[in-house]
Amino acid sequence: MFKSIQYRLTIYICLLIVSVAATTAFAMQSRPMESLISGIIVLIALYNLWKHNKRYNQNILFLLNALENGDYSFHFSETNLSRREKELNLMLNRIKDILTNARKAVIENEKFLSLIVESVSTGIIIVDEKSHVQTVNRAALDLLGLPVFTHLNQLSVINESFPLLFKGIMPEDNLQISIPNEKEEIQISLRMSEINLKEGKVKIITLNNIGSELETKEIESWVRLIRVMTHEIMNSIAPITSLSETLLSFYKKTDMDRDEAISLRNNTIEAFETIHSTARGLLSFVESYRKFTSVPKPKIEPLLIRPLIDKVIHLESQVIEQNQVNVQIQAVDNTTTIQADEKLIFQVLINIIKNALEAIPLHDGNLIIRYGKQMPDKVFIEVCNNGQPIPADVLPNIFIPFFTTKENGSGIGLSVSRYIMRLHGGKLIHTTSPEGWTIFKMSC
Repeated sequence: MFKSIQYRLTIYICLLIVSVAATTAFAMQSRPMESLISGIIVLIALYNLWKHNKRYNQNILFLLNALENGDYSFHFSETNLSRREKELNLMLNRIKDILTNARKAVIENEKFLSLIVESVSTGIIIVDEKSHVQTVNRAALDLLGLPVFTHLNQLSVINESFPLLFKGIMPEDNLQISIPNEKEEIQISLRMSEINLKEGKVKIITLNNIGSELETKEIESWVRLIRVMTHEIMNSIAPITSLSETLLSFYKKTDMDRDEAISLRNNTIEAFETIHSTARGLLSFVESYRKFTSVPKPKIEPLLIRPLIDKVIHLESQVIEQNQVNVQIQAVDNTTTIQADEKLIFQVLINIIKNALEAIPLHDGNLIIRYGKQMPDKVFIEVCNNGQPIPADVLPNIFIPFFTTKENGSGIGLSVSRYIMRLHGGKLIHTTSPEGWTIFKMSC
């Protein structure tokens, strides 16, 4: 079609050139009539060229303006026209049909994506750089308890701190918030991702109700705790009950001779000694429980990390020398500080480092302590050792109070340490490096 139009324009241009040449030739030969006719032909060719060019431009400009305004209802006439105009209009109508079909496909995709967004149980909020809510699904409105949500400032109705919290959330953050409703307080996790669009940067904030998940974890923790406590108490109570029944059966005998009386006396002494030691063990267990439940509220202040680590290493220097442990302290900046309670953080450090030294093999041990800034307002301390990794069947229980695989262990060291870190708004987690090293990481 383009070739046909270009072909006709080429004919007009060739005709124009020939007419101009003929007019010039007749004028030079003093033939006015022929020159006049040639001039008229030139003018007609010029007019037709201008007329067709103008019409083509007008139709193309009309097409572009209509598409820019989102108007797809036009249609160029394809009848009662010259062949050239008909071909041009056919071409323009075809362009319009192609773009119309593309627009319909985009609209269908948008409807499909909107249906997906509305169908998922995850709350989705899309916010622009001015905190205007571009898109919000029903799940997000239900979780927030808002009938309409158009700007982040509306969150102040739920909690005055929420607008700043939502505006300041970063892609690496994993925040949790509580939102009360008529029945209960919902626990919600927040995550955010950013996308750069033509209109600017937008944030996609997702909200997930983790209340049921937390309840499940809490129940599992209680079940494990009760199982461990029951095991410890039953181990202590069982011998006391057995010995008490034995003594009672002896003392109830009325026809006891002298030898039996002496034997009863000796058995009674042994039984009371056993009861006494068992009772002391039970008291020790209860004392451990009291320690776990009586951790004081942290007194937060800025502390240099390096002196805390040096203090623990000094306390454990005898074990380090005897076992020939190679200790390395790695830090980008020795002036890094942590916002924490000195006594409580020191307790966590000494628990983790002592556990690491106990796990390290004799004469071939390596202990690496790393610390530094994790984020602008967060710091971390990692204690790494090349000892035997924690067995897979033991790993899920290491933070459960009173669970221990050590013969003389109380089982509260790691659980209290994690509790202390949570009181600081931080975490204590266990990981394993690709080389098989055991790592305990503190962060707050």
